[in-house]
Amino acid sequence: MASTALLCVFAKPPRPGEVKTRLARSLGAEAAAMLSQAFFLDTWRSAARCAWAHAILATTDPAAPQWAGIASVWDQGGGDLGHRLERVLSRALEAAPIALAIGADTPGLPPRFLELARDALTTFDAVLGPCEDGGFYLIGLRCCPAGLFAGLPWSTERIAEQTMQRLRDFGFTVKTLPSWFDLDRIEDLWRIQVLLARKEIDAPETERALRTHSVADGLPR
Repeated sequence: MASTALLCVFAKPPRPGEVKTRLARSLGAEAAAMLSQAFFLDTWRSAARCAWAHAILATTDPAAPQWAGIASVWDQGGGDLGHRLERVLSRALEAAPIALAIGADTPGLPPRFLELARDALTTFDAVLGPCEDGGFYLIGLRCCPAGLFAGLPWSTERIAEQTMQRLRDFGFTVKTLPSWFDLDRIEDLWRIQVLLARKEIDAPETERALRTHSVADGLPR
């Protein structure tokens, strides 16, 4: 599969009780799972529209019925996020000179951020898009040596900072993208509602899901 870049979207099947657990505390498991599916659909739509990249779904369950119709579905495999990132990005770099990974929790991510990441990898070894909560929404590489992400403290407030340091420890030059936010808390849903209302982002499935009674009734007024 020859391509300029592979863009890997990391996603879990949107099963109630297994996804968006922080949102589920306020909205219920079913509503949180519905939102998770909407987030994924908008993220996948954006990835698939990148003419310069081939979109890959990297998932924990390739056989899940939610992925019907998606041609390129890869198994993340086992281990922590570091193991899974290394596995998927290494495979991607066997097929393309650059590989990027994004999560499915940032519907409406401005397309120019993806383009900035692509452009950065023409001169930098790696690119990182930090989230405002201390995580990151995107990582891109030109090579992925063994152990690159081993032992990092995933799901902590300093993981973007520590991932950046790890990349530099491996001798990588790194470009930082503009920060963005993912959708984990009720406050994040209110924020994306405002951006959607102002037409500052495009995330139609998320916008539709936010209007359903099961979600709208639980949002802050």
